[in-house]
Amino acid sequence: MTQRSAFVLRVRPEKVDAYLDAHRAVWPEMLDALHEAGWRNYSLFLSPNGLLIGYLETDSFQEAQAAMRRTTVNERWQAEMAPFFGTRPDTGLEPLEEIFHLD
Repeated sequence: MTQRSAFVLRVRPEKVDAYLDAHRAVWPEMLDALHEAGWRNYSLFLSPNGLLIGYLETDSFQEAQAAMRRTTVNERWQAEMAPFFGTRPDTGLEPLEEIFHLD
């Protein structure tokens, strides 16, 4: 069964442009790791003030996160992304509860 998951983070407003640049060139090995960990239909949405919403579909969000934590590429990516948030984004994300879905 597919689980739809969403989360929120805040990019430091002064770093929004650099964050956008980083996501225009996500490392191929990071993309491969996400696929292998079961992240499907993954999107990030960013407002100019730094509000970041992530959405993905997976069998289990907790298991997909755990699978990513076991990869070396994720360790490198989180270290690269930490300055945009002030902490590793994978430890600072706030899960959102799905309250409505129109199929």
